[in-house]
Amino acid sequence: MKALRWHERGDIRIEELPEPSPGDGEVKVKVKWCAICTSDIHEFTSGPILIPTKRPHPATGRQAPITLGHEFSGELVEIGNGVTGVNVGDRVAVRPTLPCYECYWCRHGRPILCNRLATLGGGADGGFAEYVVARSDMVYRLPEEVTYEMAALSEPSAVAIHACKRASLSPGDSVAVVGAGPIGLLVIQAARAAGASKLFAIEPLSKRGEIAKRLGATEVINPREVDAGKEIASLTDGRRADTVFECVGIPESMLLSLTASGRGGKIIVVGQATEVCPFPFGTVMALEKEILGSCGYEDEFPTALSYMRDGRIDTQSLITAKIKLDDIIEQGFNVLNSERKVEHLKILVSPE
Repeated sequence: MKALRWHERGDIRIEELPEPSPGDGEVKVKVKWCAICTSDIHEFTSGPILIPTKRPHPATGRQAPITLGHEFSGELVEIGNGVTGVNVGDRVAVRPTLPCYECYWCRHGRPILCNRLATLGGGADGGFAEYVVARSDMVYRLPEEVTYEMAALSEPSAVAIHACKRASLSPGDSVAVVGAGPIGLLVIQAARAAGASKLFAIEPLSKRGEIAKRLGATEVINPREVDAGKEIASLTDGRRADTVFECVGIPESMLLSLTASGRGGKIIVVGQATEVCPFPFGTVMALEKEILGSCGYEDEFPTALSYMRDGRIDTQSLITAKIKLDDIIEQGFNVLNSERKVEHLKILVSPE
C-alpha cells in the first residue's frame, strides 16, 4: 500500500509498505479521507515534535520513519480477536490518541495527560495511507447523516469542543476567538452550541472573516484596522469578553487575547505555540484573569459527531481542497508551507 512517511525534518516520502494486519483488540481501517493539520506541517518543517527518533516510543515500540496523518475517517475492513461492538463494513471516525488507561492521569479521567500517550501519525503509523490499524477503543461509528468527508474533521471538532469545556462556558457568555483558522472556526461553532450570546472573531483575512460570520460570529474584527480590545469593549458596555480563545499560537495573538478579555476573564490557549511569548502577567494578576491550556480531547468525539449530525458544526465550509495521496507533497504540504497557505483552511487527502 501507499503511505506518506516522515523520515526526518524536511524529508517526507510516498512509499510502498505492506498492508497492516490487526492484532488482538485492534481493527483495520480502509482510509477514505485524511485532513492535513498544522501540526503535520510543523513536523515537516520543524520536527521531530511528537515523532520519536532517538529511541522507540515506550507505548508503541515505534520510531521514525512514521506514517503521518491523524485526522481521518474510513471503513472497517478487518477485526482482530476480542473486538466487540463494531463490525466489518462500519463507517468510522478514528481518535488518534492511544492513552495507557493505567497511569494516574488516565485513572483520574484525564487521558490527554497520559504519562505514556502516543498518537497515530506521531508514535504510530497514521492516516496518510491506504490502511491503518487502530485499537478498537479508538473508533466511533458514524451517524447516517455524517459523511466520510465530514468525519475527517471530527478530530479538530473534538479539540474545539474540549476547549469550550475547559472554559466552562455558560449560556449568555461573551466570547472572543482570536484567529479564524480551522480550529478558530470550529471553536466559534462549539461556543455557539454551548450558549455563547456574543461571539467576536478577531481575524485579519477578510475571506476567513466572512466564513466566521456565516458560522456564527456576531461580529468580525480586523485587528489590523482597529484596536480589537477597544472595539469589543464598545460592544459589551465596557466589559470586554468573558472568555477568549487564542487559536493562533504566536505572541501577537496571545497579547490580543489579553486585551480582548475583560476583568476576571478567561484566556484559553488552544493555538500551538512555536516560539516563546513575553507576556505582561502583571495585568493578569491585577485584573484576576485566568489562563488555561487546552490540548486535544478526552471523550468529545461522540459530541463532535452529534454536532455534525444535527448541523451545530458545519465542517464542509472548512474544506478548501481535496487531493489524492500521490499529490500530497506538492499540492498539500508544499502549498501549506508557502505564501499560498492563506488560501486554505483544510485540505483533505484521499488514498483511493
